[in-house]
Amino acid sequence: MKSAPSPASARRWRPALTAVALCTTAAFAFAAPAEPLQKLDSTRLPTLGDTARADLSPVLERKLGEMIMRDIRRDRDYLDDAPIIEYLNNFGGALVAAVPGARGETNADFSFFAVRDVNLNAFALPGGFIAAHTGLIVAAQTESELAGVMSHEIGHVTQRHIARSLGQQKQDALLPLAAMILAALAAKSSPDAAMGVLMGGQGMAVQRQLNFGRDAEREADRVGIQIMAAGGYDTTGMVGFFKRLQTATRLTGDIPAHLAHLSSHPLTAERITDMQARIREIPKKPRVDNVDFQLIRARARVLQDESVSGRRDTRIALEAQLKEQHRHLQAGAQYGLAVMALRQGNANEAQGWLDKARATMTPKEGVFSGESHGGDGATLFTGLQIDIKLAPGQPPAFAEQAVQLADAARQRYPLSRALAHQYGEALIAAGKFDEATRYLREQTMQYREEAKLHDMLAKAYSKQGKIGLQHMSLAESYVVAGALPAAVAQLELARKANDVSFYDQAVIDARERELKERQKAEKDEFKDL
Repeated sequence: MKSAPSPASARRWRPALTAVALCTTAAFAFAAPAEPLQKLDSTRLPTLGDTARADLSPVLERKLGEMIMRDIRRDRDYLDDAPIIEYLNNFGGALVAAVPGARGETNADFSFFAVRDVNLNAFALPGGFIAAHTGLIVAAQTESELAGVMSHEIGHVTQRHIARSLGQQKQDALLPLAAMILAALAAKSSPDAAMGVLMGGQGMAVQRQLNFGRDAEREADRVGIQIMAAGGYDTTGMVGFFKRLQTATRLTGDIPAHLAHLSSHPLTAERITDMQARIREIPKKPRVDNVDFQLIRARARVLQDESVSGRRDTRIALEAQLKEQHRHLQAGAQYGLAVMALRQGNANEAQGWLDKARATMTPKEGVFSGESHGGDGATLFTGLQIDIKLAPGQPPAFAEQAVQLADAARQRYPLSRALAHQYGEALIAAGKFDEATRYLREQTMQYREEAKLHDMLAKAYSKQGKIGLQHMSLAESYVVAGALPAAVAQLELARKANDVSFYDQAVIDARERELKERQKAEKDEFKDL
């Protein structure tokens, strides 16, 4: 797969991601193709050398990724859906954990997310942020196919292709980096200006880097095959998916003709041949997919396009899937129809389809056995049940039922962040504001980087009439989102609130100074690029 999205994806932040595409795909450059890796570990990875580290440190690389992610998270095509995000991070995290050294010499902190886009694609951003298009999730027929694509993107991050490019391009090195930053910023106000910055910065460097980009794609394929094999997936899944991609795109993907000369990808047929040669001697590992995979596929299909025509096409596809013989496919379709009904405001219909999905999965699957450890649909079924209980128009007693259900679920699945969030939502919906603020304060202390927790805490404080604390919590949400000026503005509102205490005033003053210093430090860090 490409390591950046096509120009057809992510509408409003398309220019910024186009910049990333050319900087992380066309700008993958290094001295020579790495030797074939027989075992992926920290001792076998290519040595990058001090030059690459000097040009783009791991810290700066991560900050660049975070800066781009701030814009992405604010866009409507960013799929802010807790079950899908949780699945992708569990799935991708397991792939990374399967191989010592997969985090690379920088010990990259990977983060996986999804964007609404029908194209079969995935992309990697600086610093370990990896996205899957909903079209990719829906089109993957097995978890091994999805693992092949995600492992490929992990390979790009593991090999630090951006840093290696900058380390080898002495004179041109900062041009792609500067273009990426400026285009990301310009996209906020003018897509045309962003494209102008991009093309001006890239025109002098991209052609010379093109062939190295092809080498990087092959290297990511090689590393990806090793990662998915170590994770217990069938390596033929990568070949299977690329064959489907070849059928869908015919040539090199969905890059339009006027940008075809910038494509850094070898012809898909060439890559398939190379992959087939590499997996020939790897023992095949038959794998039975978890039902979670089919549930997430159905959920992604529903959320991908909720227009009138999109809903019609989704219903047709799910109803056709109901006729499949495999129970996982049937349960996936039933779950998808439940999600669709709930999104359309029909809680009763949603409950009916959810009951059918649960009945399709027998106790032998572990869903009701009390011994489930995830992967069997239990967390997704429970999460949807809570959402149905909390749906608008439901009887007030359902909110209390949602609290009890969410409380039991979060204790049974303590690693599920989606269920942890739902418990907070249920407490607020049930009017248990004191319990909600206690719980959410504890959560925000432990998971400071989850903006949703701060938003829920602000909502709970608002219900209690604690305006100062409400604005202080909103400030922390903006900090997580990277909107430091907005965070400072919230602190100023908190300072003016009638109920703010002397202690709170001291906290506000200290936090405001800290945020202003951080703003200045960030400007200084990027001003020379």
